[in-house]
Amino acid sequence: MRISLLPVAAAALFLAACAEEPKSAATTPTTTNTTAAQPAAGIKPGSLEDFRVNVGDRVFFGYDKIDLSADARRTLERQAAWLKQYGSVRVVVEGHADERGTREYNLALGERRANAQKDYLVALGIPAARLSTVSYGKERPAVLGSNEAAWSQNRRGVSVPQVQ
Repeated sequence: MRISLLPVAAAALFLAACAEEPKSAATTPTTTNTTAAQPAAGIKPGSLEDFRVNVGDRVFFGYDKIDLSADARRTLERQAAWLKQYGSVRVVVEGHADERGTREYNLALGERRANAQKDYLVALGIPAARLSTVSYGKERPAVLGSNEAAWSQNRRGVSVPQVQ
């Protein structure tokens, strides 16, 4: 009996991909963060790197969704605490979408995502005057690819502190 190597290789790659921890669309992966009370060694407190590494600069959304998952809310709560500590820092909240859909639709979706993120930060006590939003729609993907793994990383909101 002769077995073609192509189907065997494809099956091996499929099984390897399935071996990762499953992710639902609403709880796509986030960056690994330590708590603000335990900053990573060598990172200047109050810096952009401090925000990215110790707080987390992005949240993820489900397909065609703008609602914040529990994980996203926890990240935004850490962001609010950091922003309260560094009261002079302003933030641009970027809204992004995956490649599916028209340019216009994804720009509007990115705007709604950025506003959902901004509104939650305001509800947590961050003055709206310190927050601005911009939508990039599908124009700035974080990950290239036309599959759920890439799309889940591109459906995001990113908080970008304007640190001097």
